[in-house]
Amino acid sequence: MLLASYLRFVNAHRRFVTFGFLTALTSSFGQTYFIGIFGPGIQVEFDLSHTTWGTIYMVGTLASAALLPWTGKQIDRLDLRHYTVMVCLLMICACISMAFANGIFMLTIAIFLLRQSGQGLLSHIAITSMARYFDASRGRAIALVSLGFSAGEATLPFLAVLSISFIGWRWSYGGIAIFLFVVLIPVALWLLKGQTERHHQHLEEQANAAAKENSISRTRSEVLHDPRFYLLLPGVVAPALVLTGLFFHNLNLADAKGWSHSWITGSYVVFALASVSLSLLSGMLVDRFGAFRLVPFMLIPLTLGLLVVASFDNRWIAWVYLTLIGFSIGIAHTAVSALWAEIYGIDHLGAIKSLVSAFGVFASALGPVIMGALMDWGMSIESTVLGMAVYTFCGTVLMMVAIADRSILNPRVP
Repeated sequence: MLLASYLRFVNAHRRFVTFGFLTALTSSFGQTYFIGIFGPGIQVEFDLSHTTWGTIYMVGTLASAALLPWTGKQIDRLDLRHYTVMVCLLMICACISMAFANGIFMLTIAIFLLRQSGQGLLSHIAITSMARYFDASRGRAIALVSLGFSAGEATLPFLAVLSISFIGWRWSYGGIAIFLFVVLIPVALWLLKGQTERHHQHLEEQANAAAKENSISRTRSEVLHDPRFYLLLPGVVAPALVLTGLFFHNLNLADAKGWSHSWITGSYVVFALASVSLSLLSGMLVDRFGAFRLVPFMLIPLTLGLLVVASFDNRWIAWVYLTLIGFSIGIAHTAVSALWAEIYGIDHLGAIKSLVSAFGVFASALGPVIMGALMDWGMSIESTVLGMAVYTFCGTVLMMVAIADRSILNPRVP
């Protein structure tokens, strides 16, 4: 029944859903789990300590977070086709900058561009476009598109290791730039055929719904004045902070545990499968019960996964750890993205989601540098991971407090 429902949905919206999947997949080139694979080679070539490399990554990521509320907001006013092409061109510039980086300053610029275009805007396009143009089936649309993130997590780190071993880390990013220009832009434009009609239909449906229900959408300014937003925020950004730190230093984690690099990167497929399964299930549950019922529980598997990897060294524990954190990401990809539309409406969804993404990017900037600094100071990875588990538990409690107030849903004009 679950599969049949998704198959019917894909058959009805195959082009647009494929567009979302593709942009989610290619966002991987600017995601931490992918960039982290290049870390050891970059550190050796530029003679960087863990702290220095983490600081470069933090600076580039923080700069991206600062700009993201403005760049992300533009999706609310620009044609989706034009917006997508501009973001793709920015990603191409990022990959070229990475391939030709000749010092710390250039490397920082490259990281900024990768984080802005990949982690920030391509993923923003994938999720925001699905959340905006689908209503009753929003959960399923986001879940299907999120498979692009999982596909990237399952395949690209291992492929990156192979590519680096054959042609080096610079030419690997150069090859990505060529792929984006030759394949991604033309295919994305083809998949967006009919976007003008889709957008006009969306505007008509929104106008009719507003007239019938007297409902309103909150602006970004109103969201910033909502105290419940700040209760939700620590838990919502927890996966970004925790998993960015872990994935950035996953090869260091493998070394500490006595696991080979090919073992940990090859095991990412376990993480991806767990993420996919929970994402698809979450999509159906969001459409049936609402995202607000799922969000408070999304960090529980992550907390358990952190406790497991902190406590055991056997290499098969990596699968348990990756499965548990994959469960959390699967729920988060679908439920959190749908939550903002449920709470605040969709008229200003791009502005609101880019604001949340900026907080997430900021949190992701802290993870690698915190872990790197702690390792340079002699603290074990296990102790750091236990501290993260405490944080995710606290985030769960705060989200439960925020969602307990059901007046948060379906805001209407008094």
